[in-house]
Amino acid sequence: MDYKAIQTLLGAEAENLLGFTNPKVSKDLLHTPSPTFIDTIFSNSNRSPQVLKSLASLYNHGRLAKTGYLSILPVDQDIEHTAGSSFAPNPLYFDPENIIKLAIEGGCNAVATTFGNLAIMSRKYAHKIPFIVKINHNELLTYPTKYEQIMFGSVDDAWNLGATAVGATIYFGSEDSNRQIIEVAQAFERAHELGMACILWCYTRNNAFTKDSVNYEVAADITGQANHLGVTIQADIIKQKLPEVNGGFTTIGFSKTNPKMYSELSSDHPIDLCRYQLLNCYAGRAGLINSGGESKGEKDLAESIRTAVINKRAGGTGLILGRKAFQRPFEDGVKILNDIQDVYLTKEVSIV
Repeated sequence: MDYKAIQTLLGAEAENLLGFTNPKVSKDLLHTPSPTFIDTIFSNSNRSPQVLKSLASLYNHGRLAKTGYLSILPVDQDIEHTAGSSFAPNPLYFDPENIIKLAIEGGCNAVATTFGNLAIMSRKYAHKIPFIVKINHNELLTYPTKYEQIMFGSVDDAWNLGATAVGATIYFGSEDSNRQIIEVAQAFERAHELGMACILWCYTRNNAFTKDSVNYEVAADITGQANHLGVTIQADIIKQKLPEVNGGFTTIGFSKTNPKMYSELSSDHPIDLCRYQLLNCYAGRAGLINSGGESKGEKDLAESIRTAVINKRAGGTGLILGRKAFQRPFEDGVKILNDIQDVYLTKEVSIV
């Protein structure tokens, strides 16, 4: 996919997103992706040589190798959303081997999925593509439904099956968040001891975060603070939903704010909103990858390209996209992954 094709897919938003030149936060204040990102950032940190090696494995694999960008295939929706709802559009993926094959054929930097999926195929594929083991989940078999991330295995087990990194979710803002923060912080400490990288899904979850039919769980100010909590427990990479609104703190009326958060550090422009998320990731010292979201059929490619353009121009590190790839025929899944990666390989789409 070339620049003209990207413009065409963006449609009426092309000029607003590709022609945006006046961000609230200058890129000079940020640490942005580059081929030397690990040397520049993590060589100054407390990360051990083994962790640096694991990070290099992630950043130096697939079609985006040695660019500083990441394309990750995540498949944990079989636990988070039930296997039937996730794989009914394409039952091929009930077999974990096909999940790994899609990541490999799709040119991804890594595959992120469950203990079971990776363990059952570990000896065949652990040396062929970096494994990211998702160590905790929210399961939907309990009734009434609750939103509570629980550990599904140990960090040592992830290391034993050949993982390059572990991934975890914290529902910041939920009643159960204190336990999740403690558990994940301890898990990340152990993962770093063993030489694995750590990726945190920094999601916010609280029914009170919806007001007047607006969901502020995806507000830039609230998700930005979730990111900041994530890097505080030493996540190397932050996964976050693309912000859709702002002013969650002020609208709901909680936490602490400063007017400059909304006037000098952000605006209502999508790139500014995403950049505020990145600013909270230690100004980009921890990479920000945005999620691809649910599959909507024919709109998937255009929506994914839009997300990739916003993420890249804001200074982000890439996309972690699953359902839009695996809920379609295998070859079509490979193609959408490649098309998204092309945004990060297209020089005309630059950090603003």
